[in-house]
Amino acid sequence: MTDWIYPLGSAADGEWQISLGAHDSTTQVPGWAHTGLKVAELAAGASVQLSAAPEERIVIPLQGSFTVQIHDVESYSLTGRRSVFHGPSDVLYSGINSALTISSEAGGRVAIALAPAKASYPTRLIAAQDTPVELRGAGNCSRQVHNFGTPAALEADRFIVCEVITPAGNWSSYPPHKHDEEKDGESSLEEIYYFETQVAAQMPVEGPADPVGYARVYASDERPIDVNAEVRTGDVVLVPYGWHGPAMAAPGYDLYYLNVMAGPGRVREWLISDDPHHGWVRQTWPEQGLDPRLPFGN
Repeated sequence: MTDWIYPLGSAADGEWQISLGAHDSTTQVPGWAHTGLKVAELAAGASVQLSAAPEERIVIPLQGSFTVQIHDVESYSLTGRRSVFHGPSDVLYSGINSALTISSEAGGRVAIALAPAKASYPTRLIAAQDTPVELRGAGNCSRQVHNFGTPAALEADRFIVCEVITPAGNWSSYPPHKHDEEKDGESSLEEIYYFETQVAAQMPVEGPADPVGYARVYASDERPIDVNAEVRTGDVVLVPYGWHGPAMAAPGYDLYYLNVMAGPGRVREWLISDDPHHGWVRQTWPEQGLDPRLPFGN
């Protein structure tokens, strides 16, 4: 049976802490075809390289700032952030067939979202201040979404990429939903969740803490899947199909995740179906206020 949960270190490949779904990845997931993710922790002055390949990529600083060189010719400076809980970062879309060298003068952690692709789109630097920030949901379903890689914000061939911050005690990816069929009102998309956690601000922590969240995926048809996972910084959950949600931030701990989605459909769009047992929850949101802890920022 395919494993859909990859704790930190279980999908490592050399200098990469996570290497899933890439053309050069040693961690191959049976049946996984449309999305990929790489994450590296760089020491000061260190760099990582990605050879040219028929895949589009977005470079996303998770902690720290980075310089990205394309074919050793073009150079882009990405102003990063203290952590994923400190608002958006500059990100770089590199298109397809681009050789990348990613370096950091002071060190830090960087993610590369990717998807096999054929159509060529221009390189684009999206500055932090230009990132569309959406405050979604209400009450204890409030969360913050950075939509830098969605169809409305970025011209690309296949993938849809965003990141979500969920305040301590809240639920996101809720109501549970799916996007595993090409039909009216729904698109077929694989999805990667990369998680980070932290002790929430203002928490009176004096001793050790274990920032943790939870992720749920379950079957929507005859295809079996049953994920109910504890997640911490560096963990990955893959969603090949099925209902997914909630992603739960435990009380006392904020939850971040990076989403990478792509599929075989002709049109690049995120169309979902709610689990009919839970979709009614959306109707309660207009009566509730947004969580006052949002937005997260610098």
